[in-house]
Amino acid sequence: MEATVRKTQFATLAIGATARQMGITATELHNRLKRHGLVRRLLLDCYDTLHAESIDGVVWNVEQALKNWEEKEGGQR
Repeated sequence: MEATVRKTQFATLAIGATARQMGITATELHNRLKRHGLVRRLLLDCYDTLHAESIDGVVWNVEQALKNWEEKEGGQR
């Protein structure tokens, strides 16, 4: 259970920081990430790798992943 809490807190931090960097709300970013399955596949499943990064590194990874998926699937940018 503790691991789930840590991953959820990390995802919340990552989404908030990335949303601020992108100039959008955390809700909007969460919805865009969720649409592509990136909340689970990137933030939760890759927690062990990403949580060792700086917050700037995490933000960069989230932005890049979202950009790549949205371009691939023709989604919102």
